[in-house]
Amino acid sequence: MQIHVRSNHIEGSVRLQEWVSATVTERLDRFEDFLTRVEVHLSDENGNKAGVDDKRCQIEARPKGHQSISVTHKAPSLDQAVDGATEKLRHALEHMVGKLEVKAVSSGHIDDPRLSEEPQQVTEALLQEEFLARQEALGRD
Repeated sequence: MQIHVRSNHIEGSVRLQEWVSATVTERLDRFEDFLTRVEVHLSDENGNKAGVDDKRCQIEARPKGHQSISVTHKAPSLDQAVDGATEKLRHALEHMVGKLEVKAVSSGHIDDPRLSEEPQQVTEALLQEEFLARQEALGRD
């Protein structure tokens, strides 16, 4: 997973880029194999003036084989803006991965390497295991 940090109206020091990259990597490490690139855009909305939602962090994540996901969080400080945006992105990615897992299960697609060798036997074994589990749950042994 590549992480690119860009800043607008904020001094983009090496230290800032390393800190943002480390924060994003730490929060999204679970999705490292799922993401190809993450772009972080930092900006100061009011320039030199302070304000409630002065700092803005927009993060765009690009999952493999899917549309990119973009989240934005505004806060009084850069730390809070980055934390808020990474949390929103983590939640969005968990939601996306969850939907993909449900779709694979509901479509009946079984991703098992043994299926290429003996598909009928594996499918029957899985159906039998499911049947026995249901019977056990109903209390019928």
